[in-house]
Amino acid sequence: MGLYIEARIRADLDELWSASQEPSRHQRWDLRFTEIEHLPRAEGEPQHFRYATRVLPFLTVAGTGVSAGETQRPDGSRTSALRFASPHPLSLLAEGSGYWRYVPDGDGVRFLTGYDYRPRWGRLGAVADRLLFRPLMGWATAWSFDRLRLWLERGITPERALFNWLTEIAVRVLVAGVAVTGLGLESFLRLFGPFAAPMAYLSPLLLLVALSLALFLPPRAATPAARRCLRTPPTRARAPRLLRTLENPR
Repeated sequence: MGLYIEARIRADLDELWSASQEPSRHQRWDLRFTEIEHLPRAEGEPQHFRYATRVLPFLTVAGTGVSAGETQRPDGSRTSALRFASPHPLSLLAEGSGYWRYVPDGDGVRFLTGYDYRPRWGRLGAVADRLLFRPLMGWATAWSFDRLRLWLERGITPERALFNWLTEIAVRVLVAGVAVTGLGLESFLRLFGPFAAPMAYLSPLLLLVALSLALFLPPRAATPAARRCLRTPPTRARAPRLLRTLENPR
């Protein structure tokens, strides 16, 4: 089962193309990559690239890929196709392919991707991919798309967006922890003075409300969220013909 993610971004098409195609800008917002580097190429050849992802502070998984783009399509849209592979033995992702489409839509652009890959490690890898890695990749892609949207629409840099997300997660965890354990409840009730005793009867309800807010309150507008992206294609999605012209990277 391939992955599909779509975001509508109110931005100029050229600006969106630049932010997603230039390695130095792409690696800033895409959570899946730590480094992206274009490799030298001859005139007329597809663009080869190297990518790396820091899985742990002491472990970086790298791979290579090849991509090509179409910037002048009859309907005004643009397309980028790629194939990628990682020889690293600790990389669950062995090889794969995908595409990006940029479809003008009123005052914005429908920015969408579809991709799939082959996991390694045999049956164990297939199970780990289905239960953990593939859902995580889908979430990371959608979260990154919304992070890009905030950058282009509102000027919130990817670094600031990450800080906003981490801060919000920390606050939610703190509130949930207080709600579950009841820490500080006695000090909180003292604020109500003579009404502390009646408020004590409401404390379970207050804790339940606090826990519900921590778990289910929508993310702030300045915080990237995967839930804002479409995860199922509205119509049957097909890979562009451009993808067929690319050979698997060596």
